Amino acid sequence: MTTRILTGITTTGTPHLGNYAGAIRPAIVASRAADADSFYFLADYHALIKCDDPARIQRSRLEIAATWLACGLDTNKATFYRQSDIPEIPELTWLLTCVAGKGLLNRAHAYKAAVDKNVEVGEDPDAGVTMGLFSYPVLMAADILMFNAHKVPVGRDQIQHVEMARDIGQRFNHLFGQGRELFTLPEAVIEEEVATLPGLDGRKMSKSYDNTIPLFGSAKQLKDAIARIVTDSKLPGEPKDPDNAHLFTLYQAFASAEQQAAFRADLLAGLGWGEAKQRLFELLDNELGEARERYHALIAKPADLEDILLAGAARARRIATPFLAELREAVGLRSFREQVQVAGASKKKAAKTARFVSFREPDGSFRFRFLAADGEELLLSRPFSDPKRTGQVSQRLVAQGPDALELREDEGTQFTLWLDDECIADSPSFADPEALDAAMLRVRDAIAGLAAES
Repeated sequence: MTTRILTGITTTGTPHLGNYAGAIRPAIVASRAADADSFYFLADYHALIKCDDPARIQRSRLEIAATWLACGLDTNKATFYRQSDIPEIPELTWLLTCVAGKGLLNRAHAYKAAVDKNVEVGEDPDAGVTMGLFSYPVLMAADILMFNAHKVPVGRDQIQHVEMARDIGQRFNHLFGQGRELFTLPEAVIEEEVATLPGLDGRKMSKSYDNTIPLFGSAKQLKDAIARIVTDSKLPGEPKDPDNAHLFTLYQAFASAEQQAAFRADLLAGLGWGEAKQRLFELLDNELGEARERYHALIAKPADLEDILLAGAARARRIATPFLAELREAVGLRSFREQVQVAGASKKKAAKTARFVSFREPDGSFRFRFLAADGEELLLSRPFSDPKRTGQVSQRLVAQGPDALELREDEGTQFTLWLDDECIADSPSFADPEALDAAMLRVRDAIAGLAAES
């Protein structure tokens, strides 16, 4: 089973060693998995929220694109594109904006932090808050939902945005799906084992702290940065504590198990910090040397980068363009040539009927919900490994009609649906036996209605 993975990279800076170890390297490794369908994009619309320097944004787009390619991203396997090259993204953002609740966006961490900061200094709560910042989660939802991503690798500070994408997608499905799940509901993936590297001063490596190690600077720049790593004052010959040495943590992120063990032993035996820094330099220079050459070759030929990104955008749009047309149709933005058919369809919709809605769970299994005409959930199926199974079961229930239904009460608060001695679905829980009996009757009546229509 193929899993679609989507990751966005905001284009507001130059990647450093921490970005490489924490995001770029693990994402590229993940993209090589046989069951992965990876979408990686430059989030340059998102960059406009934080940065109003056009030259910086343009340079960052170039550097980040070159970095991912130099580090080994295979664009034959992964779809690599710029957000701004997909015009369907901003259009979908508007469709989602029209269903996203303001109350939901009010709870976004970035917006709340800006408001709290203003209040703390006595400013108007919304001083300096742009609509870009406020509606950032909707744009992120469009990025994810446009390609129906199953998994979205994010940092912990971004989990809320993926959850908002689920909420917005679910509401859109409810309003316009007509029994179909237009959007796959995404799952946030937290990479617990991904390295968070310390910077030169021991704090998290970050441009904000000015403590980064350049990723593709010259060998001299790399060596000079490593020389500035803060260490304790122990002299050569004195034992060092590897577990409390930032330099050793950096070495661990790139060394083999054998190299780590040898380095640890040498530090405990009194290896001098100068020699230790030289070993870290040699390790990193060996890791990054070839990629550094590829990076500078790509930077020198921006037209080649442009061609690669436009090819990625064309590949992405082969999915986005027809899907957006389907979404436009769903919300009523249809051609007038179809007016006669639409009018006829609307008469049929006036009398809503019960329906089956299939969907995919985050663990990859498949289920269906059986909904009454008014949208109330009557049954939730057990998980199936095969998506075809959900359709086969629902078709069989309709074909056989209510007389074939085997409903069993479960402790007087719930009932289950059985087929061929297999429990297929469960009802919600009910407060009393009368409500339970009424719900069982509703299921039979709903199936009878669908059977009559078929």
